[in-house]
Amino acid sequence: MSTEGGTKAVVAALLANTGIAVTKFIAFLLTGFSSMLAESIHSLADAGNQGLLLLGGKRSQREASEEHPFGYGRERYIYAFIVSIVLFSLGGLFALYEAYHKFHELQGGHGGDSLQSKWRLVPLGVLAVAIVLESLSFRTALIEGNKVRGEQGWWSFIRRAKAPELPVILLEDFAALVGLVVAFTAVGLSLITQNAYFDVGGTGFIGVLLIVVAVILAIEVKSLLIGESATRKSIAQMREAIESTPGVTQIIHMKTLHIAPEELLVAVKIGIDAGATGAEVAAVIDAAERNIRAAEPMAQQVFLEPDVFRSDHVPDARPEVPTAPSH
Repeated sequence: MSTEGGTKAVVAALLANTGIAVTKFIAFLLTGFSSMLAESIHSLADAGNQGLLLLGGKRSQREASEEHPFGYGRERYIYAFIVSIVLFSLGGLFALYEAYHKFHELQGGHGGDSLQSKWRLVPLGVLAVAIVLESLSFRTALIEGNKVRGEQGWWSFIRRAKAPELPVILLEDFAALVGLVVAFTAVGLSLITQNAYFDVGGTGFIGVLLIVVAVILAIEVKSLLIGESATRKSIAQMREAIESTPGVTQIIHMKTLHIAPEELLVAVKIGIDAGATGAEVAAVIDAAERNIRAAEPMAQQVFLEPDVFRSDHVPDARPEVPTAPSH
């Protein structure tokens, strides 16, 4: 569900941003407003980012190989991290440069031609249409996000989600909407007051906004790249499934790791009765593995180690205590 919803949101955002980028750039060529150039580059960066997310999703579906025995699921995290870099450099830094460049043009007595252009009202129309299209894209992301976030708040969902696509699109679309409103306001104030510094201020604000969003994205995806455990709920379900397996005396320790958004690696050392035969131990392990997979379908890589629990196993006896990811 999360993969399908994420893909749908990505495609909707890609279509919207491609059309918006073209119309914004045409408006910039007609008028010279720096806010329009910053926004056109912003939309171009967003469209490229959505293409990267789709590419990452496609490449992550490759079959596991001898060199990559756990598959390529983490490629989705890699491409999401690249998205944050693109948004920071191509979107944020370019907008700040354009604001700096336009400011110095105005200081030198140039750069005010956009206020006298016969096309000067075109950007307002383009931005109004862009706000509508971006709102539709954001609405799609919200609808798909509502299907998978459960009772979590939006910020918690963005921070805790294991699949990167929806959080990335939610942040990008939110930033895009804010940027569009700021650009519309900046251009409108510039035209009303005949003061192009409003345009410069709007361009600078867009640059700072994109850099902040890019940094947030980078922090979130970095944690996924390093490797996060399963959710508290998932760990509790698997622990219950193991402990209810006949022949298991206790869980000595348990570790989980997301090797892909919808795939978990689970490693557990379980206590077995000291008098069990080899065949009985094997039967207990098989039963525990079946119970784990039934309790958590994402547990596709399961490794169980039997042992006889002793009190001197204290270092190993600490079960995994799921903590909230630091990102």
